[in-house]
Amino acid sequence: MNNFLKPLFTAVLMLSPIMASAYPLDGYEETGIRRVEGARLAHEGLIHGSKQPAGALLSTEQVDLRLLNHRDMDLPDPDPEFTREIKKLLGKEASRYGISVLDLSNPDKPRFAEYRGDYRQNVGSVGKIVGALGLFQALADTWPDDLEKRRQILKNTIVTADDFSVSDHHKVRDFDIEKRKLSRHVIHVGQQATLWNYLDWMLSVSSNSAAAMVMREAMLLRQYGKAYPPSEDEIQRFFKETPRKELTALFQRTFFEPVSRNGLDIDQLRQGSFFTHHGKLRVNGGGNSYGTSRSLMKLLLRMEQGRLVDEFSSRQLKRLLYMTERRIRYASAPALRDSAVYFKSGSLYSCMKEEGFTCGKYKGNKRNYMNSIAIMESPAQTRELHYIVTLISNVLRVNSAVAHQSLGTWIHRMMEKAHAGDKSNTATNPGQDVDQSESK
Repeated sequence: MNNFLKPLFTAVLMLSPIMASAYPLDGYEETGIRRVEGARLAHEGLIHGSKQPAGALLSTEQVDLRLLNHRDMDLPDPDPEFTREIKKLLGKEASRYGISVLDLSNPDKPRFAEYRGDYRQNVGSVGKIVGALGLFQALADTWPDDLEKRRQILKNTIVTADDFSVSDHHKVRDFDIEKRKLSRHVIHVGQQATLWNYLDWMLSVSSNSAAAMVMREAMLLRQYGKAYPPSEDEIQRFFKETPRKELTALFQRTFFEPVSRNGLDIDQLRQGSFFTHHGKLRVNGGGNSYGTSRSLMKLLLRMEQGRLVDEFSSRQLKRLLYMTERRIRYASAPALRDSAVYFKSGSLYSCMKEEGFTCGKYKGNKRNYMNSIAIMESPAQTRELHYIVTLISNVLRVNSAVAHQSLGTWIHRMMEKAHAGDKSNTATNPGQDVDQSESK
C-alpha cells in the first residue's frame, strides 16, 4: 500500500454520519421536493433532526454554474507533474483505477491531471445522471423556449409507481408537510409523488425504483411530446401494446442520443438499461452500461458551462447533485465538511469462494467496482478552491468505500497545498481525517 495511504487505513476514526440535503434547503417553494423542507425545518430546530454542515447551507441562488464565462473551455492537456502526484496516491493498485482531476480554482489557468482516463467499466448508479440527462433533454426538446412550462411539468406532474419500480432496497426519505413527519421507506407500487420528488430520490439516496420511474417518464415525454403526461391507463396500454423493438428504439432515442448530442462519446459513456429487474423486463435497452473518468469529467465540465442540454437544465442538474442526503464514500471525507459538494457515486461488487477471504460490503474479490464523481467548492461560501474529480476503480479485496474516502481527503489536501499562496490555509494531519461511516 502507498505510504501516503497507510495512515488513512490504519488511523480511521469512527465519526457520526454527516447529513446533507441533495437540493438547497430553501428549494421547497420552487420545486416541491418535500424532503428538502423537512431538512430545512430540522436545521432550524423546528422539528427533530440533524443540523447541516457548513458546506450544505448554500441557498438555491448560490448553487449556480461557475463557468458561464468560460463556455469555450475544453479539457487541457494533462499536466505531467500534477498527474504524477495524483498517480502516486493510487499506490501499487494504480492499474485498477481511472481518474481525472480538473483544478478550476483559477479558471483562466486550469490544471488537469489524468491517469487511465479511458479505462472503461460499469459505473453503477453514476449512470443515473444519464437518466436525468435524458429527461432534461426531452423537456428542452418539447418546450425549448418555455422554461416556466418545464418547471410546471417537474413540479406538478404526479408520477404513480408501477411495476417498473420493482424492486429496490434503498429507502427514500419523505416528509409529510402537513403533519411535519419524516418517514423512510422503500418505494412501493402505487407510491405517488411529483416528478421533482422522484428525481430527488433517484439522486439523493440513489433509489433504483425512483430511477426507473424517472426513466419511464423520460421515455413517455419523448413519445408524447406536448401531450405529456398521458393518463395512467394510456401509460399501461402503451407499454403493453408497443412492440419490444419499438420500445428499445425509444429507449435509445431517449438515453443514447442525448449523450452524443451533448458532445460526449457514446462509446465512452452509456446507460444501457433500466436500474430495476422489472424495468429491464418491460424494456430492453439494447446495450451495456459503462463510463470512463474522462467522459464523466467532460459531462461535468459541460454542466458547469451551462452546455449540458442548456443553461436551465445544467443548473437544475447541478442543484440536484448538491450533496446527497448523507455524505458517503468519497464525499464522506471530513476534510470536505466545509465544502459545497456536488456528488454521485455507484458501486457493483461480487464475490467468489476464496480460501482465507471473507466477502464484505464494497469488498468483492470477483469484481469490486466503485465510482465517484464530485465537484468541490471550498469553503462553500467563498470558493477559494474549485475542482472536479471523476474516479472509477476495481481494486479487489479492499473496502472501496473507504479507499475512495481516503483519496477524497488526500486530493483535497493536495489542492489546499497547491493554492496555499492564494489564501491563508493550515491543513491538519490527513491521517486524522477519515470517517468510515457509510449509508445503506
